[in-house]
Amino acid sequence: MTTKPPLRIGCAAGFSGDRTDAAGPVVDALIASGGPAVLIFETLAERTLALAQLARRTDPDGGYEPLLDDILRPVLARCVAANVRIVSNFGAANPAGAARRIAALASELGVRMPRIAVVEGDDLSGPAQRPLIAGVADGLAVVSANAYLGAEAIADALLAGAEIVVCGRVSDPSLAVGPALAHFGWQRDDWDRLARATMAGHLLECGSQVSGGYYADPGVKDVPGMAQLGYPIAEIDADGHCTITKPPGTGGRIDAHTVKEQLLYEVHDPAAYLTPDVVADISEAEVTELGPDRVRLSGVRGHPRPSSLKVNVCHETGWLAEGEISYAGVRAEARARLAVDVLRERLAGAGPLRADLIGVTSVFGDDAGRWLAEQPLGDARDVRVRVALKHTDRAQAERLLREVTALYCCGPAGGGGVRTALRPRLGTVSCLVPREAVPAHHRFVEGGQE
Repeated sequence: MTTKPPLRIGCAAGFSGDRTDAAGPVVDALIASGGPAVLIFETLAERTLALAQLARRTDPDGGYEPLLDDILRPVLARCVAANVRIVSNFGAANPAGAARRIAALASELGVRMPRIAVVEGDDLSGPAQRPLIAGVADGLAVVSANAYLGAEAIADALLAGAEIVVCGRVSDPSLAVGPALAHFGWQRDDWDRLARATMAGHLLECGSQVSGGYYADPGVKDVPGMAQLGYPIAEIDADGHCTITKPPGTGGRIDAHTVKEQLLYEVHDPAAYLTPDVVADISEAEVTELGPDRVRLSGVRGHPRPSSLKVNVCHETGWLAEGEISYAGVRAEARARLAVDVLRERLAGAGPLRADLIGVTSVFGDDAGRWLAEQPLGDARDVRVRVALKHTDRAQAERLLREVTALYCCGPAGGGGVRTALRPRLGTVSCLVPREAVPAHHRFVEGGQE
């Protein structure tokens, strides 16, 4: 096990909708390294799966990452030719559908057909699995229910010869733990090594965040070349320690500061970071700058994994109506506030109205409107009114759209640029289920055929 060469894992997406040109420089760097390499895409947030399930209602063959073609087309041929394996959760609500689309894309590009595996078991929204979420989901219009799976099924697929592994809901760090587990042949209760690989995956999972994205603050935390941020690469050794870097010639920065910010991101307890694979302990971790854009993480320890898995249940909660209108020039803020007063009176009884004056107060406002009402009238000359209403009844929500539009003639002087939108709202509740009740497995989709 200790004679295995380091494994390089590059991440080219941190969420659904991330930059679609990020993978090219990462793949170039992985191939240039000449050693074993894996490319991961992390494309699921907490409600992305619910949106994917809603998409399947109109397109049963859909429900996977909508940008799948855009992120894979530029790099698929090079990854297959250079034996850079691809692991991702871009399967979302339909991993098999994503696998079929990847096979079709390979055919379109004239690429040798890769061996594609799908990881299944996370979807608990079916009738057979409904007892597992009873109590939490009772009375809810469930859209999706998915358990956070760990790395073992990913590792099994890679050990069985998969070149591309398509997952639905797995824990974000598991996208890196699975390849490391397969490559190094660690025991599956080697908690220290699993914890180190988990934190390597944690540093990668948000894509460019560790290389300066979501970090920059001009004059305080400057980041060069943000328009061409380099996405991260983790060099993992046989003991699980990692060095974080990025492709040469790309923008951004990787240093002790960016790594520490990402290391602590969404970690509720540094001594007990719970994942499906291990409980990671970073309370004595060390972050060391080895050189420009090269930072080593060491000192991570691990403890036995939890006996339960987390499940997110997304459900329908009604409708969200939004409307906007602009006021500019002398006394613009006064006219904007009058518009809000008109809307509050017209929509009285429909439910709490959220009103923001963009340019005056929006981020620090509150749904009850108290904050805005307590602020003295200012002299802002460029104000965008944004109002929002949530309601279980679509007809009631649609009233807001009509009332905002009516401000053209029925509101204060000089209003313009009305925009309105109506969309369904989703709520999320979480629960724990016994690990043994959610068996994960992989299967191959050969040439697009199941």
